[in-house]
Amino acid sequence: MAATVACLVERGWAGTTTTLVAERAGVSRGAQLHHFPTRAELVTAAVEHVGAESVQVLRDRAAEISGTEGRTVAVVGLIADFFASPLFTAALELWVAARTDAELHEVVLPLQTRLGRETHRLAVELLGVDDSDADVRLAVQTTLDLARGLALAAQLADDSRRRDRIVRGWARTLDRELATARERGDHPSPDHQGTER
Repeated sequence: MAATVACLVERGWAGTTTTLVAERAGVSRGAQLHHFPTRAELVTAAVEHVGAESVQVLRDRAAEISGTEGRTVAVVGLIADFFASPLFTAALELWVAARTDAELHEVVLPLQTRLGRETHRLAVELLGVDDSDADVRLAVQTTLDLARGLALAAQLADDSRRRDRIVRGWARTLDRELATARERGDHPSPDHQGTER
């Protein structure tokens, strides 16, 4: 799984072949084909597997944040770092390729949906908020979309200084949004359909 993600990051979708992955992972081509008959199945399984590992690492790092002072900026920073990881680069390769590859699209779309829902749940958990409130749910989703956009901007050049300023600024805005929602104490909106992706 790690070898597949590394190949996607280094060589992109076009350069990631099952033969290359098998060689890099030190397994026989037959063993690789037994578990993953197609390249699409292999790469989506790899991104999902490494994604689950990355979520656990993010949880562990968030557990190290002590107290509530500065927690939002720390959590938003962790989320931004999560999206700036090689995993995002590998997933991005799949998303772009899936746009025009029908077979890949068929397996990537459900993967993207699962990962989107999991990262939304994780952000809610790390921020310690109740996303049954429509405004809170929107603020959390905006945080994820912002982090994804920052990661996209960093694909071609180091954008870490600008990213840090934006993370701090958004964390202040997010704190205000969440405080307003807590003060208002709204009930869930009637059109709530569950976690967004």
